[in-house]
Amino acid sequence: MSFLSLVVKNPFRNKTRSALAIVGIAIGIMVIVALGMVTGGLKTSTQSTLKAGAAEITAFQTGSNSLIGSGGTLNESLATDLLSTGGVKDTAGILRATNTSTTTSQLSSNSSQSSFGPGGSISVTGIDAGKLSLVGIDSVNGTTFSNSSTNEVIIGKTFAQDQNLTTGSTINLYGQDFKITGTFETGNFITDAGIYMPLSTLQNLTSNDNKISAILVKVTDNANVTTVSQNIESAYPNQLTTTTAEATAGRINQGLGFIDTASWAISLLAIFIGAVGVINTMIMSVYERTREIGVLKAVGWTDKRILGMILGESIVLTLIAFVVGTVIAVVGVEILLTYSPSVSGIIKPSFALDIFVRAFVVAFLVGVIGGLYPAYRASRLSPTEALRYE
Repeated sequence: MSFLSLVVKNPFRNKTRSALAIVGIAIGIMVIVALGMVTGGLKTSTQSTLKAGAAEITAFQTGSNSLIGSGGTLNESLATDLLSTGGVKDTAGILRATNTSTTTSQLSSNSSQSSFGPGGSISVTGIDAGKLSLVGIDSVNGTTFSNSSTNEVIIGKTFAQDQNLTTGSTINLYGQDFKITGTFETGNFITDAGIYMPLSTLQNLTSNDNKISAILVKVTDNANVTTVSQNIESAYPNQLTTTTAEATAGRINQGLGFIDTASWAISLLAIFIGAVGVINTMIMSVYERTREIGVLKAVGWTDKRILGMILGESIVLTLIAFVVGTVIAVVGVEILLTYSPSVSGIIKPSFALDIFVRAFVVAFLVGVIGGLYPAYRASRLSPTEALRYE
């Protein structure tokens, strides 16, 4: 039997003990990979808020929440007034609303049941058709709704896939049937899970005549976004508060950074716990194979070769745990993001190489750290003492 065969087969002489060690390490690897895939997907989506063409600034009522607020709080005329502010190239008033769970069951005759917000609510945004580029919608698969129409909408790709809707389908919102004239994809998981219709139509449906939720601002090519943002707040004190797309993305990424930190902390914990499990497994293996190791040394095996064999066996265990943990994480995340009603299709998992490299490094370190002492102990055994061992 070759040296490599010994290294691969020896860890499984006691299958139960080896299996328990693999499971313990695989759990840590699974968490590392799963968190990496989810946070990576969120970071990719966040970057889409900075895409060319979309608005760099969002202005909203002071004291309200620009990200989740809905309903009309600003006069629609403010969107036009902001055009006179230095550095402003274009503006668009938008009205955010939600279609609650009382009507989600009426979406379409062939739609699956899913929700994209609290209580099964669906995000609906009203905007002028000519201003869609300011929310990142550069192209539509089909046609854009007409501002003069009261029964046309476009829907995000994520929403369309989850509800099994296509261009030409009919959707019921606020008790009224709407024709889907097209679908779009921006890469932003929030935008792609929503519905867009003419601003005037949504204002009528929600009794928000001449009211909007926020104003999207596109700055001129040479303007400084921060300066323009400050100018808007200065011109409308106690009325408008602004946030930039870059700042919003930065805040989201900062939050995801905390998750990354937690992931690294879990990695260190996995190394410690896994190493303890591997040390226990390998010490017991060395203890049970004392006579065998003595025979190997008696026939000419060097201390270095013995050390390499035991250390190799330890690494084999942890690399198997890496494969098991990675497979479970990938399958689990795919199932969660595909079939969970609350996030179905909204977040796309990341398969970035660095996620799997990090997990591999953790598994390898566990193998080295966990196997080092047992390997050293085995290499220092005296052949005569080992051969007398019973």
